[in-house]
Amino acid sequence: MNQYLSPCHDHDECIIRNQGLVFYYVGYFSQNIINAIGDAVRLRLECSETPGSLRRKIFSIFIEMAQNIVHYSSDQLTRGADEDHVMRAGSVCITQEEGRFMIICKNPVTPEWAQQLRQDLEALRVMSMDQIRQSYREQLRKAAPEHSKGAGLGLLTIARDSSGPIEFALEPDSAGDVMFTLKATL
Repeated sequence: MNQYLSPCHDHDECIIRNQGLVFYYVGYFSQNIINAIGDAVRLRLECSETPGSLRRKIFSIFIEMAQNIVHYSSDQLTRGADEDHVMRAGSVCITQEEGRFMIICKNPVTPEWAQQLRQDLEALRVMSMDQIRQSYREQLRKAAPEHSKGAGLGLLTIARDSSGPIEFALEPDSAGDVMFTLKATL
């Protein structure tokens, strides 16, 4: 198995206990795969009678995390300039414990992207919810940041929809990349 496809310790704990597991996927992500597993996540949340507003936030965070894997994972199965059919490795886990949901994703990134992530995430962690919402509204009006492959709203969306500061880890790996783990709690 590819070293990047192994789940993080939070995923392992979730699988071992198998308590509160809502969804878990480890493998290659593409836009088509995100659409398909998005349907599975949506149905699983509906069946669990999770309130609609909470379901929307969980789903929104899941989509942003999966999109980040497709855009930024350094473990790319497909090569070339065909961005519409790119497949990149990572994992996403959604768990529920004691009435709270945790969404965790993990994927390798380049050391350069890890520096940018650290800077962006450390800034987000010290912002109030009002500051996050304001930054989100401002970013909607701006052009995408030069380092972003999207509109630059992904991390802001995750922070906005979370009930507390998002947690992250950036750990060097043996292949020269950095393993990025992101956790949001609702």
